[in-house]
Amino acid sequence: MISYLDFEKPVASLEERIAELRTVDADDKVDVSAEIARLEGKSAELLASTYASLTPWQKTQVARHPARPHFRDFVAHAFEDFVPLGGDRTYGDDLAIMGGFARLNGRRVVLIGHEKGHDTQSRIQHNFGMGKPEGYRKAIRLMELAGRFGLPVVTLVDTSGAFPGIEAEERGQAEAIARSTEACLSLPVPMVAAIVGEGGSGGAVALASAERVLMFEHAVYSVISPEGCASILWRTADKAPEAAEAMKVTAQHLKRLKVIDRIVKEPVGGAHRDPEAASKTLGKALSEELGALSRKSSAELIRMREERFLQLGG
Repeated sequence: MISYLDFEKPVASLEERIAELRTVDADDKVDVSAEIARLEGKSAELLASTYASLTPWQKTQVARHPARPHFRDFVAHAFEDFVPLGGDRTYGDDLAIMGGFARLNGRRVVLIGHEKGHDTQSRIQHNFGMGKPEGYRKAIRLMELAGRFGLPVVTLVDTSGAFPGIEAEERGQAEAIARSTEACLSLPVPMVAAIVGEGGSGGAVALASAERVLMFEHAVYSVISPEGCASILWRTADKAPEAAEAMKVTAQHLKRLKVIDRIVKEPVGGAHRDPEAASKTLGKALSEELGALSRKSSAELIRMREERFLQLGG
């Protein structure tokens, strides 16, 4: 079952009609295959045209779609031989941020990313992808391992932001995020980050301070959520669509502003309609970027990151 967003209602109506006709075709002797084919074509055209002109707020809704692929899906479809590593060796393990060793098209990498969960129980278990200090310290530990063993780092960013609870603040949330960002910038090995859903605030930057940043075409990346921005500026979250437009949260805006380096295409209708295809497309793009970076020296990689972040928005 596909969960339709508000702006997809015309598509939903067509696909419901197609499903009804398929039932008729299976039960009766009436041949409705031609009508099914016609409606399928119309539905495909409508879906493509709808997704070709999404507003920033609509893209935000797509980025948050409950069926959008998360870390576990990318591991299953784009990587091989994943060996998870847990714990920050200081406090505990944070399941909102996962990582370990993996292979990407035969290349050994250290893989780190946010996991939001796929149902109520797993979303609670993974804290909806909102990392705590121990999660970012785990990421730092994995990056240090990558540097020690000469393995490139791949990060998959998908979080509304770092966990804002008082216990996270007590354990040094801001310091952990800053240290994780510092660890990214000082890595002696190639690093490629991908914004695959939401890229929210410092919780995203802490895993995305790479020399190459990729972004799915319907993902969003910003310093604050549109609702949070609207609440500050207009004292109401109802202005979130206007805030999303003003904040330039989309991949297309951010590519022009040089905040990201490459836009990765999604299947028509969003990555949630075909997580496996989306994962494989992303894996191919990541592999290409790592191949280009593998010829750079440690000094060149560090300089690339420094120059990239000093020129943001230029």
